[in-house]
Amino acid sequence: MSVPRFGTFSIVAYDRAHASWGVAVQSKFISVGSVVPWARANVGALATQAFANVRYGPEGLRMLAKGRSAGDVVRSLTGADPGKDERQLGVVDRRGEAAAFTGSKCMDWAGHETGDGFACQGNILFGSAVVQAMARTYERTPGDLPERLMAALSAGQREGGDRRGMQSAALLIVREKGGYDEGSDRYVDIRVDDHPAPIEELKRIFRLYDLTMLSREDPATLLPIEGDVAKSLQHDLGVLGYYLGRPSGAWDEPSRAAFQKFVHENNFENKLRTDDKVWPSIVRYLAETAQAEVARRTRTAPIQPHALERGPGAEPGGKPSGKKPAPSK
Repeated sequence: MSVPRFGTFSIVAYDRAHASWGVAVQSKFISVGSVVPWARANVGALATQAFANVRYGPEGLRMLAKGRSAGDVVRSLTGADPGKDERQLGVVDRRGEAAAFTGSKCMDWAGHETGDGFACQGNILFGSAVVQAMARTYERTPGDLPERLMAALSAGQREGGDRRGMQSAALLIVREKGGYDEGSDRYVDIRVDDHPAPIEELKRIFRLYDLTMLSREDPATLLPIEGDVAKSLQHDLGVLGYYLGRPSGAWDEPSRAAFQKFVHENNFENKLRTDDKVWPSIVRYLAETAQAEVARRTRTAPIQPHALERGPGAEPGGKPSGKKPAPSK
């Protein structure tokens, strides 16, 4: 019986500015995120692939937690593994030192490249240009770790990527108290398990994740809720059934209550403020959601009288308000 192997390209990296460690990966293999990426805040990150030895994950993190260097961890894991010739491994430690290993029996093309705070590796690729493009792109891309890691994946795919095609991708980034409600270190943890364009789908999911779970917007972009901004919010909240008044531009208590209800019901608690200012991302999301609701009403015949004019934010059951909904834009 032949041993299953899968072609994969990944990048493991450390962001000193934000004390974050991360892994991004793509493969012609189902649910690659369940196998390849491993990371722990203030410890390090690693990717185990080719004929992946998943024991490298917890054992490597245990070694890194003891302060051992990336190079030492790679040597220790592969040195004790009789199947190392078919393994591939990339590691960054808590200080950002990077090391990698490609076994002599990994399927062509297979190889790796390390740099300042990162390691790129891949197997069953179109050629060395895949890994080289990932490394150069990561080095040159500005921004936070999510953008840099996903840019590296895209660069590798543009050079051919896994020569059998695409199927799954994942992005894992850890930082201290980076998870939901600061209860874990999982700052970003998203996966695409099966998709014809997994990297693009990963980017789409990240945009939603970023909007909902993260707080990366520049405070200088905050908008005072007054005038046209207030009127726009009132209009869109009205379309969705959260606000029953007319768009006046006066940000009163009913307006604040409607907006707060919308924020909580749509999981944007991390974006809620008490200074009558709003993040531009929320304004855009609310406008897009209201436009989609208007489009839905034009396509859908009402099953119950007045059902479509109340919007998803209206109270369930009961009688309609009797007030006319805010006019659509």
